[in-house]
Amino acid sequence: MSENFGPVYEVTYNVDRGIIEDFDTWLGQHIEEMLGLPGIVRASTYAADDDEDGRPRRVTHYFFDSDTDLENYLTGPAAAMRRSSESLFAGQFEVARRVLHETNVIDGSVQPPETCLNCNTTLTGQYCGECGQRARSRLISIWELLQEAFGDLFELDSRVWRTLVPLMTRPGKLTRDYLQGRRARFMPPFRTYLVLSIVFFLIAFFDPRDELGILFEPQEETPAEAEADVESANEIRDEILQELAADGIITTEESAAGIELESPAEDQSDSPEDDEDSGGFNVTIDEGGTTAGSNCDDVDIGDMPDWMASRLTAERLKAVCERVTADDGKAFLGKLLDNVPAALFILLPLMAMILKTLYPLSKRYYVEHLLFVVHFHAFVFLILTLQVLFDRFISFVGFTDTASAITVFAVSLYIPVYLYKSMRRVYEQGHWLNSMKFSVLLLSYFAGLALIFVFAALFAAFSI
Repeated sequence: MSENFGPVYEVTYNVDRGIIEDFDTWLGQHIEEMLGLPGIVRASTYAADDDEDGRPRRVTHYFFDSDTDLENYLTGPAAAMRRSSESLFAGQFEVARRVLHETNVIDGSVQPPETCLNCNTTLTGQYCGECGQRARSRLISIWELLQEAFGDLFELDSRVWRTLVPLMTRPGKLTRDYLQGRRARFMPPFRTYLVLSIVFFLIAFFDPRDELGILFEPQEETPAEAEADVESANEIRDEILQELAADGIITTEESAAGIELESPAEDQSDSPEDDEDSGGFNVTIDEGGTTAGSNCDDVDIGDMPDWMASRLTAERLKAVCERVTADDGKAFLGKLLDNVPAALFILLPLMAMILKTLYPLSKRYYVEHLLFVVHFHAFVFLILTLQVLFDRFISFVGFTDTASAITVFAVSLYIPVYLYKSMRRVYEQGHWLNSMKFSVLLLSYFAGLALIFVFAALFAAFSI
């Protein structure tokens, strides 16, 4: 059973072997003297294992009635007690002292304090003060694992909501609070950015039927859809014939004599006789590509700088052009979307450098400007995610496209307003000066986005 002790003052002596008998005699007398001081309930001593140098070790515990009594001892007679031992055995022992509390006292004896399994630091609570690891490792149930994973989403006072709500509604608050030292209540900035960016790209671009097509049954085209495809193909054919007639390639009569495209349900004939019997100008449409010839042979590198022309040769550009147009750019678009997250991540340090240039007298470190940009980009991912979800909701319930257009306009307006107010709150400058720097930063964003998307497109084109 645990006893209700106050603090325990532990003193450990590592004593030279030649004086151990004299030291034990002195230690007994010293304990008697200590027990005569007010506030000390009792004392105990024992011989511990020798230290790494082979010296005998003595450990003494003094049980105090309260923290106040211990404090009175340490600020009062403790210094005189230490001088007495040092005068008798100067240089012949080493001493270590520490304060233990009730959690270390079981059945009236002092137990060795627990240490962290990760870094071996003495534990004083549920978590290690050095590395943060939990004091005790344990196996948990599936339910507890799910609670730990999603519990914050359902707790209104959790760090998730304390981060997302001000991130959405109070421009610059998270950055300012973080710089002022109020950090534990919020999610770490880079973790917030990464989580929101992943959520956005999953919601905006992940199509289960494309990515996980094997899990879905193939859908056959209905007769109505087939008829719509034929009508669309006929319209395209008519437009092509009209353009050819306008350019003088064919006559108006030949254009008017074009045949109707057969529906996919009917048998198709590839024989030359069918073409002759048609009596008109046939247009065939290949679903895998386009009938129009590509202009990959007309690549011109004359206006490129020498350093670029040496890398982007005509032959190389022709090969890239053919690969891009082979499937109407589908592979290129997929590669481009894969490169967008990395491109946006590269934009972070570039915009932080622009802010560092715009505020040369602010005495802020570069990482403080980077923190501002990280929080702003996290907000953009959050509001775009909500916009995508809202668009899908109104499409599901059958609302008109007007509601979607209104929300797109509102989001497009709110993002620059949010950036302006964030700069005002974090950098604390007047409207006129803040407006000038906001304009420069906004133009830098447009230029930076254009630049990184050009490089992303180049990487996508050359990696197909």
